[in-house]
Amino acid sequence: MRGEMRRYYRFRFARYYGGIATADAVGCNLLCAYCWNYYRNLNPWKYGTFYSSKDVASNLRRIALKRNISLFRISGAEPILGLRSAEHLIKAIKLTGGEFILETNGLMIGEIPEIASILSEHPVSIRVSIKGWDEKSFEKITGARGEFFKNQLKALKILKDSGLRVWPAIMYDVFGESGLQEIVKKLNKIGFDDVELEYLEKYPFVVKNLRNRGILL
Repeated sequence: MRGEMRRYYRFRFARYYGGIATADAVGCNLLCAYCWNYYRNLNPWKYGTFYSSKDVASNLRRIALKRNISLFRISGAEPILGLRSAEHLIKAIKLTGGEFILETNGLMIGEIPEIASILSEHPVSIRVSIKGWDEKSFEKITGARGEFFKNQLKALKILKDSGLRVWPAIMYDVFGESGLQEIVKKLNKIGFDDVELEYLEKYPFVVKNLRNRGILL
């Protein structure tokens, strides 16, 4: 962040969710082995330009108008790194004037619950990408300390209790059936019966990163 501005390197149309205007950012509080944007998030200062919330919304609306769509998202990085980036996001959501899909790892929402209350005032649906089925797998996948694993589950419960549309997602190729069953048990305890399954984009650098972390497919 630079003041209220955040760094983005691309604005594009994506076919996910039936068509969505996407702002690709850099900067994450995790460094997941299977992240398609791994190298940009490893060196975020090397990529992109700083944009205000107004600039982000303007670029997204331009894409939406051209494609006749009304869905928006930020991708490529974690949208919520703290209160300043949350404020930047919320301003962008207001200015786009459509439905926003927030793709997040949930760590900061679990840490700062009031973010959920602010989000609940806006047209946003939230997809929480769960990075592991326990503390050990979380460490392997993300490179972060295992103690932060619980923040993701905490975020899911906080968001649901705030009345938001929220659902969990996992990378099935990495979890496997046993990891899926483990996380489903934990999700059931906080009121989630369904989980979205993602499938790995096996870029050569992703396969190498997974192997270096001791994650076998």
